[in-house]
Amino acid sequence: MTLVLSRWMVVLTAFLVLQSCGEGSSPVDPSAAMLRRAIGGEPASLDPAAAVDNFSVQVIQDLYEGLVQEGPDGEILPAVASSWVVDEAGTKYTFQLRPTARWSNGDQVRAKDFVAAWRRVVDPKVGSPVSSDLRLIAGATAIIAGKSSPNSLGVAAMSDTELVVRLDRPAPYFPQLLAHPSTFPVFSNIAARSHDAKTWVSNGAYVLSGWRTGTRLDLVKNAHYWNSANVRISGVQYLVVTDQYAQYAQYRAGQVDITDTIPANALPTLRAEHPNEIVIAPYSAVAYYGLNMTGPPLAENLKLRQALAMAIDRRRLVESLAVGQVAAFALVPPGIWNYNSIPLEWRDLPDSERIAEAKRLFKEAGYSTSETLRLRLLLNSNPSIRQTAILISAMWKEELGVDTILTEEEFKVFLQSRSDKKRWDVLRLAWNADFNDASNFLDIFRSGSVNNDTGYSNPTFDATLEMATTTSDSTVRKEMLQNAEKLLLADYAVIPLYFFVSKHLVKPYVIGFKPNSFDRIRSQTLKIAPH
Repeated sequence: MTLVLSRWMVVLTAFLVLQSCGEGSSPVDPSAAMLRRAIGGEPASLDPAAAVDNFSVQVIQDLYEGLVQEGPDGEILPAVASSWVVDEAGTKYTFQLRPTARWSNGDQVRAKDFVAAWRRVVDPKVGSPVSSDLRLIAGATAIIAGKSSPNSLGVAAMSDTELVVRLDRPAPYFPQLLAHPSTFPVFSNIAARSHDAKTWVSNGAYVLSGWRTGTRLDLVKNAHYWNSANVRISGVQYLVVTDQYAQYAQYRAGQVDITDTIPANALPTLRAEHPNEIVIAPYSAVAYYGLNMTGPPLAENLKLRQALAMAIDRRRLVESLAVGQVAAFALVPPGIWNYNSIPLEWRDLPDSERIAEAKRLFKEAGYSTSETLRLRLLLNSNPSIRQTAILISAMWKEELGVDTILTEEEFKVFLQSRSDKKRWDVLRLAWNADFNDASNFLDIFRSGSVNNDTGYSNPTFDATLEMATTTSDSTVRKEMLQNAEKLLLADYAVIPLYFFVSKHLVKPYVIGFKPNSFDRIRSQTLKIAPH
């Protein structure tokens, strides 16, 4: 199977090189100022309370705006809120909203819109997958657990333009959290309507004008946006192109201005011919395999889970990906504020010793080459994800004799079926930071979390995370979070694979594209130069 895939890639690469001879033959009219951005999957939802995938978040950041926004360098800047103050205890924030902030229908964006949106996110009846992002706000934990009314959330509209937020404890990163879509306001009737462009209302730099499922989303400049005068691009097309080689081909043909990925085997040609169009940067995200912790064969067999983790040669894995990823022996990526991961203790074992230990554990788990283990691996359709799955399956087969059945699904289908644990033993997952804090990577594994796809449940892990939320001492909190990560890794509910880098191709005439550790580039920060 690997040989067939490799031959296909060679043929396709040769085809793309031939195609590139004609690039630039269709010049873009600069007066149209239309930006064309390729995304690798269909957005699952454009509701800020429901969006958990990167494709949705990217589009939502063009359509909506929160109290603050991230600048091109990742700094926190005023947005709907023109200013804010924090009390001496660090637990009370008072935001002054711009009277000029408007919805795309011309209505004023009011403080009560944020109150309603945030109550909706934490309401357990809504089941928002981003509810844990608001745990810092007073009362949120009890509301999410169904013990209190959403009306008890520590947020209040003192007037149309003054919003007060109370936190359970000081959190220096709280303003950064407010740049994430989970905290964006929504128009009053969003819960009752579909994402129909004819009735669309949002408060960001752009408004939805069309959505062709599986093909593209069209956005046009929001004339009522408070900062409309500084939005230089009149429209944005998000082109849904799931295949990275197809993205590359369209980019070379001048049909796409920005890609969201780069095929590894295209890099040598690009570095030789267009080095200034390659943008690769560190990215606070991790790829991992989640193991089904609710039933056989993995749930009650720790040695088996550890054997599977140890049998993977991560260095070989990242070399095959060839775009700068870093082998992961922990869940929390490097560079997170006030945190240093403590990696798996066998990280530095020589390969021979690592494999020998994996085989010993596999045997003690009750399996051998004659007692075949079959695993079902569920993944979303993507060439690099498939490539990784094939390579890991080969490692498991070679070292342990495991047979792996791969099931690929289109991204939106995958987002639904991952919750059906009867369909998989191993699940390909990834998590990127919503905000710069280690808790964002660990909270998803709390018992009962809507993002806990593995079904992992450890009362000690839950209690350790809870202790971290109740202390204002950053040193103690760091230690608590490290202890929680050590517990999770020791239970082998997840198998970390690699830490990401963001990878983009950007046309020279797109001005202002600056990568950041969250890989969130809002279209309103860009402009198109004459070309």
